[in-house]
Amino acid sequence: MSARIAIINTRAANLHSVSKALEKVGASAEVTSDPEALKNAAGVVLPGVGASDAVMRAINSQGFAGPVKKYAASGRPLLCICVGMQVLFDGSDEGEIPALGLLAGRVERFPRDLREDGKRLKVPHMGWNLVKFTPEAASDSVFSGIPQDSYFYFVHSYRCLPADPSVIAGTTRYGEDVCAAVLSGEVAGTQFHPEKSGDLGLEIYRNFVRRVG
Repeated sequence: MSARIAIINTRAANLHSVSKALEKVGASAEVTSDPEALKNAAGVVLPGVGASDAVMRAINSQGFAGPVKKYAASGRPLLCICVGMQVLFDGSDEGEIPALGLLAGRVERFPRDLREDGKRLKVPHMGWNLVKFTPEAASDSVFSGIPQDSYFYFVHSYRCLPADPSVIAGTTRYGEDVCAAVLSGEVAGTQFHPEKSGDLGLEIYRNFVRRVG
């Protein structure tokens, strides 16, 4: 029997696609609104699309905040996607509700006049962009075996600013160096959407399932 993976119901639009991606790589995963499900889960995925406050309302109203923190402290694999990664931090300028605070730092909007080589860039940052992973992340994590400068799919207007740069597992370039992935023990996060990023995105889910197993 495969290890049990719980997908937290954040009422986000990518719940179905995350579930299907895990299913495609052979995982047994279930979307859950029950915080008790985290106690016996071998792996947990925290997805998110849209606004930080909306995801935190879903987390708080279902009683997930405390159990997610306990789960992360247990050392079991936790994978957080897009806004799911943003709510790992202390809070976001996008809203007023405090986030989980598992990682120190803030989430801020891209600068209004964001430019690259003199050209003004659109916000949200939407589309395929290459990601550079740190040697540590590339050697032993959900990002193992992913070639440097691989392209992943992004959709976001806000970016994470970790207080501790050592948790940054990967960066992308969009007018500035942007935190594209984080890693702290078995807590991993991606600003991009692996479930929308083809075979390499599926490889991240496959690596996560291996760590869960």
